[in-house]
Amino acid sequence: MTTQTGATTEHSAHIEESSRPAYDVTRLYQEGLIAGLVGAATVALWFLIIDAIQGRPLYTPTVLGAALFGRGAGLPSPDVGPDLGMVLMFTWVHGLAFVVAGGVAARLLAVAERQPSAGFGIVMLFVFFEFGFIAGAMLFAQPVLRALAWPAILVANLLAAAAMGIYFRLRHPNLSVQP
Repeated sequence: MTTQTGATTEHSAHIEESSRPAYDVTRLYQEGLIAGLVGAATVALWFLIIDAIQGRPLYTPTVLGAALFGRGAGLPSPDVGPDLGMVLMFTWVHGLAFVVAGGVAARLLAVAERQPSAGFGIVMLFVFFEFGFIAGAMLFAQPVLRALAWPAILVANLLAAAAMGIYFRLRHPNLSVQP
């Protein structure tokens, strides 16, 4: 009977080494999912607070849902109560959009970790994205902006970006951005 020394050690090291990229991809997806949900929840909470202060809870997701799914039916007036169907449909799409944005941000942060000089470009991309969102909303969603205060939408986006940024900063404390 012969024994092989080191056979299991080499095999387990090979498995551990080959599963490392799969772990990294899983970690990226997990970070993107969580960051997206943090951003979506931040926006939802902000508008819930704004709507509650104005005495019309769930008005914002009702208006946005009607704009997205209403097929030209027009936006609801502020006197109408919330349409829970529209609220749920919009919340679902809103959450998915933020999860995708979180996934993209997680991927870009992974690039910035490997190449610190890419970090400045990522910051500029974020600024461009925020500006593009506001400009696009002003051009294509004027009825929605009349129904909702556009400064509240801008603040919501900035709060979501800050919340997602804090989450990513906690996950990547050693990340540095260089021009």
